[in-house]
Amino acid sequence: SMRKFELVSGDMELLRKRVAYFKSIDGQTSDYEKLVQFNQTTSINQYLTHWMYPYKGKFHPQMIRALLNFIKVNEGDLVLDPFMGSGTTILESQILGLNSVGIDVSPVCVLVSKVKTESVAVLDKIKEIKDEILKQNETNLTNFENPENKGIRASVEGIKDEKVRNFFLVAELISHSDESRRGRDFHKSFSNNVEKMLKSVEDFDKAIKEVGLKPGKVRIEKGDSRDIKLKDNSIDGIITSPPYSIALDYVKNDAHALEALGFDTKIIREEFIGVRGTNSNRIVLYNQDIMKSIDEMFRVLKPGKFCVIIIGDASYLGERIKTVDFTLQYAKKLGFKLIKNIDKIIYGLYNVMQKENILIFQK
Repeated sequence: SMRKFELVSGDMELLRKRVAYFKSIDGQTSDYEKLVQFNQTTSINQYLTHWMYPYKGKFHPQMIRALLNFIKVNEGDLVLDPFMGSGTTILESQILGLNSVGIDVSPVCVLVSKVKTESVAVLDKIKEIKDEILKQNETNLTNFENPENKGIRASVEGIKDEKVRNFFLVAELISHSDESRRGRDFHKSFSNNVEKMLKSVEDFDKAIKEVGLKPGKVRIEKGDSRDIKLKDNSIDGIITSPPYSIALDYVKNDAHALEALGFDTKIIREEFIGVRGTNSNRIVLYNQDIMKSIDEMFRVLKPGKFCVIIIGDASYLGERIKTVDFTLQYAKKLGFKLIKNIDKIIYGLYNVMQKENILIFQK
């Protein structure tokens, strides 16, 4: 299991920088233990910019860090997550000095992941215009759906630097979520989110300097896991989790954000894996899409390298869908060798599923 620890390197300095489940190595505080202190939330696993944007089923950063070590990717290697979601794999790879490519069909996920990983590069620019944006926010109405309430969006869209603009746009989307789900005042929420996000980006900047991080290069794109625009045998490691959209409607979950960005949820629904189709046909389409995605993962992964697929069995129309067995059998048939199958309890999705499996394959 992931709870069995074994030190496989005698390089104490490397271990101190890479470990996920040790507070110290040879009497020296681990980088992970230092990083979790840079946290603007009450949750220990939401350090740096990991917390930004509420996303169901997001990875635990500590687990991803451990898996990156398990699959033996090194500084400068290229990691892929073709179902990027809120960007945990990409951000944790960046922190470890690994280069990464993140792909997702959701424009919300693409935007959020970019902000988590790119904002630190434009920190000074964000700070320069923050006060002006918040001042303009004071004149806005609470209800963002009111046609008169165009002040924040107009102010944000007027920002020329895309990375800076994205930062404030995500603050706006989180505020829409706060208003629609929790009944919070949009105006106050926006100001609070900007301040909290800024502190987290400042934390990231401090961590780079004080911990000595050498962030890896990040490439994030809106794309299709069934048709990955990468060359054959070009990836050093994959960690991903296909969507549980048979049981969890990601489009509905992010409807407020998609609509705020100007997307028609009825149209975009057809692009999402597991959401297309009805009744039994929906399961058939989901399985077909998963097979195509695994095909692409196998194609782009270098021989001898590892692919981690985190997936669980969900229920649909009162019937358990055996996605884990299906994935295992198809991956083996394709040529993947199963190295390890780890059971993992899911927290926060009890109404959808109770556990999932960490499947570690080697090409």
